[in-house]
Amino acid sequence: MIDMDKAKKYLKPEERLDDLHRKNYRIIQNANKFCFGMDAVLLSGFAKVHSGERVLDLGTGTGIIPILLEAKTEGTHFTGLEIQEESADMARRSVMINQLEDKIDIVVGDIKEASSIFGMASFDVVTSNPPYMHNNHGLVNPDQAKAIARHEILCTLDDVIREASRLLKHKGRFYLVHRPFRLVEILNTLSAYKLEPKRMRMVHPYVDKEPNMVLIECLKGGKARITVEAPLVVYREPKVYTDEIYDIYGYN
Repeated sequence: MIDMDKAKKYLKPEERLDDLHRKNYRIIQNANKFCFGMDAVLLSGFAKVHSGERVLDLGTGTGIIPILLEAKTEGTHFTGLEIQEESADMARRSVMINQLEDKIDIVVGDIKEASSIFGMASFDVVTSNPPYMHNNHGLVNPDQAKAIARHEILCTLDDVIREASRLLKHKGRFYLVHRPFRLVEILNTLSAYKLEPKRMRMVHPYVDKEPNMVLIECLKGGKARITVEAPLVVYREPKVYTDEIYDIYGYN
């Protein structure tokens, strides 16, 4: 059980402590910087981690995916790689608040160098919620931390997929959340790095709207065969989630 008075001592000005609705875990967030979004939560619900497996999250931000995966799965150990020291510091403090130092490591480093940092074929599972936008796509946020999280300023899609492939053991799994408008590019890049898409699910804001996210599971060295799962619909009506979204968040 988390001692909330002690936990608050880890907070800096303008930070808050949010309930993750899993094992009484909390996470530090700063609304003036970059808070985790639904995409990270959905990826944690889509990814499968089995007993004894080691997991790496590329571009972990404030550590939301490793913390949720530790809460939801039987994985042995979880690591988050983050290039921004400020985000990594928040992630480390969240790990300490939840007393998960033996299960989760937060490492500061560049995704482009991940396989050099950790070694080739060193993980059973790799996850990533990378920047979605090309550097020349859309308005770049003037806040540097938010810009790095949303636009391909410090790494590209190719960098993420290349390093995921290098980091995975043979038959290891890669889980990615991204935007459907880049799906052809994503699938082509996965194939180039021997990551075979095995499972895909589109995420729709409403049942009658086009998808705005895609979740993909890949198998390193797998054979060509993919299962397209039933769409995941986020809202039943404005501001009201569907039952499945409530389940993924842990509210039910």
